[in-house]
Amino acid sequence: MKIGFISLGCAKNLMDTEVMLKLLADAGYEITPEDTEADIIVVNTCAFLEEARREAIDSILDVAWLKENRSLRGIIVTGCLPERYRDEIMKEMPEVDAVLGVGSVHEIVDAVRAVERGEKFAAYGDKDAAPLGGERVVTTDAYAYIKIAEGCDNRCSYCAIPYIRGRHRSRTMEDIIEEAKSLDDMGVGELILVAQDTTRYGIDIYGEYKLAELLHRLSVETNIPWLRIMYCYPDKITDELIREIRDNPRVVKYIDLPVQHVAESVLERMNRHGGEKCVRDAVRRLREGVPGIAIRTTAIVGFPGETEEEFEQLVDFISETKFDRFGAFTYSREEGTPAYDFDGQIDEQTKQDRYDRIMSVQLPISAKLNAKHVGKTIEVIYEGYDYVADSCFGRTQWDAPDVDGKVYFSIPEKKRPEPGAHIRVRITETLDYDLKGEVVEMKR
Repeated sequence: MKIGFISLGCAKNLMDTEVMLKLLADAGYEITPEDTEADIIVVNTCAFLEEARREAIDSILDVAWLKENRSLRGIIVTGCLPERYRDEIMKEMPEVDAVLGVGSVHEIVDAVRAVERGEKFAAYGDKDAAPLGGERVVTTDAYAYIKIAEGCDNRCSYCAIPYIRGRHRSRTMEDIIEEAKSLDDMGVGELILVAQDTTRYGIDIYGEYKLAELLHRLSVETNIPWLRIMYCYPDKITDELIREIRDNPRVVKYIDLPVQHVAESVLERMNRHGGEKCVRDAVRRLREGVPGIAIRTTAIVGFPGETEEEFEQLVDFISETKFDRFGAFTYSREEGTPAYDFDGQIDEQTKQDRYDRIMSVQLPISAKLNAKHVGKTIEVIYEGYDYVADSCFGRTQWDAPDVDGKVYFSIPEKKRPEPGAHIRVRITETLDYDLKGEVVEMKR
């Protein structure tokens, strides 16, 4: 039997896919990257936003065409979509043969075997159970993600994650480090720590925030060159964490700090903890405490009741603060969240207009910040070859994969290192959000 996979959504979803790949491979199944060769296809879905749900449903329908018109025998849908709409998937989409919720990815072999027998299968598990690590097939070459916690307790009024992924649960430090060691043995060049809220790590099992200690232990007990943290919250940026980022040479000088807004009234309606002062203080403390740090953030525009004045306050904040990396989202009205029923829902055109405007503010900021690198030699993690751009590419320590910029450069084919190698590149020019340069030295 050949099994195909379609993995949608965030890095946390990707890791669930990698766990399922390992379980199936160990059970003797062959994994194929070609959908047309697969006997069964697993679609691991995201359901965080309306756009993600549409992508998931479209992907399932595409696979259903293969089942109707080709030799595909079964479809298994896993992840957030069946977790959020438990009884509806197989009822509304009879082409689907099995579903697994977010707490049941370890039952993927049972699901495949049931489909082989021609049986329907559904499992949801306990989404509030202690998070499991487990061996996985790492599908990223230069870097690897590691999930340090699952679920979320923040209860932002617009977010469905607590209803899908459950409450916040930290993995033990020993469990994380054991997994990190195995990734180190594979030669990954960068380890990226993720969770719904990484800064909350440890509070539930150790009684205090332990992210700084975890970073320190990872740097002592592995040899992975770069450690990166994503999904941090402004109200949990401790002095200890700032010192660890500053003083630990293996922790990249970068932090992902989604602020979502700055207007106090909007933050209150969003149920974001800490408020405007907390947001501004977090940015100030990070920049003062870690010279040269790159701060990435995101903002939501068009939240219910957002006035022009509140939006202008956000625009001014982005313009003044000059975040190194910035992304915006239009508000998505999600069923089951408190904000779904808020008064003052904003029309889609206004949301889009606000998105276009705030992103136009960021473009010259990014261009100016990028221009500062021209003429400098900086360390880059090598990721691979881009056949469209006809160039090798990698990232600086100030850029995370998929969401930030790249560095493009040339290396003769016979001399190209394995993905994950660290090289030194002299920057020669800027390309909007990206950089271009020439190789000076090969490192690890």
